[in-house]
Amino acid sequence: MSDVAKEKAARLLKKRTSVSSLGSHEIRAKEGFGRTKDSISTVSYIDEPGHHDDNPRPTVQLENTYQLGPVKRFPVLTVNNILKDVLTSYLQEEKYEAELCRQMTKTISEVIKARVKELMIPRYKIIVQINIGQLSDQNMRIGSRCLWDPANDTFSSYAFKNTSLFAVASVYAVYFE
Repeated sequence: MSDVAKEKAARLLKKRTSVSSLGSHEIRAKEGFGRTKDSISTVSYIDEPGHHDDNPRPTVQLENTYQLGPVKRFPVLTVNNILKDVLTSYLQEEKYEAELCRQMTKTISEVIKARVKELMIPRYKIIVQINIGQLSDQNMRIGSRCLWDPANDTFSSYAFKNTSLFAVASVYAVYFE
């Protein structure tokens, strides 16, 4: 890794206030912390250093449309079918393993978000939340609260269960005026 790349990675890591376990001892040694210690930390794939900070996006000027409600409503039943299909196809034969399920939540949420965006529903912001847990003798309640417009905003949710795990997927559709 060149010195320029190391400096850039150190600057990005300082900016995000998180250090990944890959090469963290090199960055610490360069900054002069004294002792180097291998650490294990989990960093989301979004937080990893990349070139996305080099070129800021140009600001886009949008004009007012004065549209207060959606032209096309959010299709809750279609999204429910997407949730059922994706959860069943990804988790039907899986056994619960904590590390695997952590990765599966990211993968499943990205797949669901992509499939919902393929429906091309204009002016809705899509939020996907996935919870996967081990199925044993316990109870669990999952709740969420949002500030939204009940006339335009909606959600869809689906619960999946097999012999060793459970999963709850929720998609929130918030209308963006």
